[in-house]
Amino acid sequence: MSGEALEAARGVLAGEEAWLVGGAVRDGLLGRDTDDVDISVPGDPSAHARAIARAAGGVAFRLSGAFGAWRVVGPGHAWHVDLVTLRDDDIHEDLAHRDFTINAMAEPLGGGDVLDPYGGRADLARRVVRMVSERALAEDPLRALRAIRIAVELGLDLDAATGAAAAAHAADVERVAKERVFGELKRVVSAGAARRGLELMTAHGLTDVVLPELAALRGVEQSVFHHADVLEHTLEVLEGVALLQRDPAAAGLEAQAEAVAALLAEPFSDDLTRGQAMRFAALLHDAAKPQTRGVRPDGRVTFIGHDAEGADLARAALGRLRASQRLRDYVARLTARHLDLGFLVHRRPLDPRTIWRYLRATEPYAADVTVFTVADRLATRGRNADAAIPGHLDVARDMLAAAFAEREAGRPRPPLRGDELVRELGVEAGPALGRLLDELAEAHYAGEIATRDDALARAREILER
Repeated sequence: MSGEALEAARGVLAGEEAWLVGGAVRDGLLGRDTDDVDISVPGDPSAHARAIARAAGGVAFRLSGAFGAWRVVGPGHAWHVDLVTLRDDDIHEDLAHRDFTINAMAEPLGGGDVLDPYGGRADLARRVVRMVSERALAEDPLRALRAIRIAVELGLDLDAATGAAAAAHAADVERVAKERVFGELKRVVSAGAARRGLELMTAHGLTDVVLPELAALRGVEQSVFHHADVLEHTLEVLEGVALLQRDPAAAGLEAQAEAVAALLAEPFSDDLTRGQAMRFAALLHDAAKPQTRGVRPDGRVTFIGHDAEGADLARAALGRLRASQRLRDYVARLTARHLDLGFLVHRRPLDPRTIWRYLRATEPYAADVTVFTVADRLATRGRNADAAIPGHLDVARDMLAAAFAEREAGRPRPPLRGDELVRELGVEAGPALGRLLDELAEAHYAGEIATRDDALARAREILER
């Protein structure tokens, strides 16, 4: 993608002063493809942006929330390039105000040596993220979180002084627009080394500010059926979701591995895939355990109601971060139903009515909830885990088969419509008719009725109760 964007920009800006800056230069030196193509030009970049769009057959528009910045999107959204104004029309002054040395390099768009006044190339070789100056994080506290995001995405370490500055400015992140904070947090949580990113956030005081619901889980002890406190369990669930994204078969879902991988790779919301969205469910599914923790007279630890309270808490946390309504609903739904499948393990083999009721209770995310419970179960390795984990996987595989079949073919309907019940039996339209149709649908799924006449007979029985 970056190659197409650069080709389009170079074709229009030939002969002009223009600099490729930031991530594109850094990633080029690392041999990585990138979607982070920024070009700095003197003055207002709007005319350049429109010219690139015309030449490439794309569109140009001003970026909201970014002073003077314009974006050009290529045909079919295949690429984009951002054009920004050089600070004081001087590339040296521009680089002096950038965040980290590895982002403070510039390359003439028309070709030439990389300008590297702060040792970014050397820091790449040393594998460190280092701030350009002491003022870098003071000018924009979000850079404290960005330093960690870059470190986990690129497999780098934080320079000691930069880490200290990140910790010193962590509380100031509270003043940053929540949309910007969420933008960085999403990338930390979506990274291959997401757990390391969250641990770095905690070590530098950022979790307390950005996701206090997660910080509150440290040291909350669980029952004997768990091997870890709530925070460690949560991070292991996160790793379990990541494993399911990479290799569902390795998590015990061999029969549905292809379907699970495809499900989790689907684009979902907030520039996240379903699997990445599920990672937020991993972080928040037990967030209500601190306030629901109880101890019975026999010493057993309980968390009664943490699923329902956790759903509300997850919705509020994501709302604070300005996440979309769809993502809030998704994480809340997985949180509210994450215990359901475990309650069915002792009822094996599952009868069709039990499967139907689970599918209805977890819709429209029955497959997602089921996959998520696998990550949760694999991260619960206390007493009886050797027997409980295989049993849970058995039920999960059966339920996934049903959930994916329904995703493919649609929700099965009874052989009788609502208007027919109104006409044939005089049932009034309204909630009672809806409940009657639900009962007929369940009976049909269970194989107890097959034809229209069967459905009418069963409806009469139900109405006579």
